[in-house]
Amino acid sequence: MAKKIRVLMAKPGLDGHDRGAKVVARALRDAGMEVIYTGLRQSPEDIVEAAIQEDVDAIGLSSLSGAHMALFPEVVKVLKKRGAGDILVVAGGIIPDDDIPKLKKAGIKAVFGPGTPLADIVAFFRSSAK
Repeated sequence: MAKKIRVLMAKPGLDGHDRGAKVVARALRDAGMEVIYTGLRQSPEDIVEAAIQEDVDAIGLSSLSGAHMALFPEVVKVLKKRGAGDILVVAGGIIPDDDIPKLKKAGIKAVFGPGTPLADIVAFFRSSAK
């Protein structure tokens, strides 16, 4: 049996809306992945610490607050600083199209916006998280 993909779902910053993150977490779990949800208002350092402790393959970040340009790249930086730069980082939420190339340049491997089919998100994690 293949190793289960382990995904940490996190809500960095002060954003208090987590319905989308929970929907994606459930879809990943229903697809056979192990999902750890950190809850609301996590710092980049808290997210990275949890990812390392839980030995995850990927981190899913969600933001609706507009702080994604500061918080998401910071998660990638802290991962690298902690020697865990091989953990896949994926983003979702309300992210303007103009910010997506900047996030990808900062190390975010994919960005999923509202309305992305859950099957597409699951397929991305399956093909990219090893």
